[in-house]
Amino acid sequence: MVITIARQFGSQGRAIGKALSERLSIGFYDKELITLAAQQSGVSEEHLEKYDEKATNSLLYTLSIGASAAVSSDYGTSPNIPINDRLYLLQHNIIRQAAEEPCVIVGRCADYVLNDRKDCVRVFICAPEAIRAERIARRLSVSIDKAHSLLKKTDKTRANYYNYYADGKWGDPNHYDLCLNSGSLSVEGCVETIVTYALQRGLLP
Repeated sequence: MVITIARQFGSQGRAIGKALSERLSIGFYDKELITLAAQQSGVSEEHLEKYDEKATNSLLYTLSIGASAAVSSDYGTSPNIPINDRLYLLQHNIIRQAAEEPCVIVGRCADYVLNDRKDCVRVFICAPEAIRAERIARRLSVSIDKAHSLLKKTDKTRANYYNYYADGKWGDPNHYDLCLNSGSLSVEGCVETIVTYALQRGLLP
């Protein structure tokens, strides 16, 4: 079984994913995907982090070959394609490899990458903007106004990334098995809900 978690910024998606992996004693992948991509590509983690979960901004490039071709295996080894696309391909392959064992994967279009898996639980974590802004302000020690600006910018970036590389719309409930509001449920409550769902699906012993 693999659990993928897409999340709004400030919705505690990473914390939920981490707690879930610990509860089930299975692997966990979030920033770890950057580390593995760096190891496989020889590019530094610091450099790859600048492009993590960001779609290519080369409009002329995309129009010239098409978005689907930009991320196809035929172009994956070409040094001429944008680094965003090369990073997506690296993470795509790493996600497929990681999913050979039970694990939790956060972001990076994992639900789309694993859309052929019958044992995949696809989760979207959201929360009201006011609650997310308060969390971000506390965590990053910024003003509420700054937190609101950051969450809007980050959510837009994540949506653009998903909508560019995946077949679907980020946050569309039709693409997920569960959509959970972490403004109403605690981290532990979200974990329990996901575990209960996986049990009902017969994905856990």
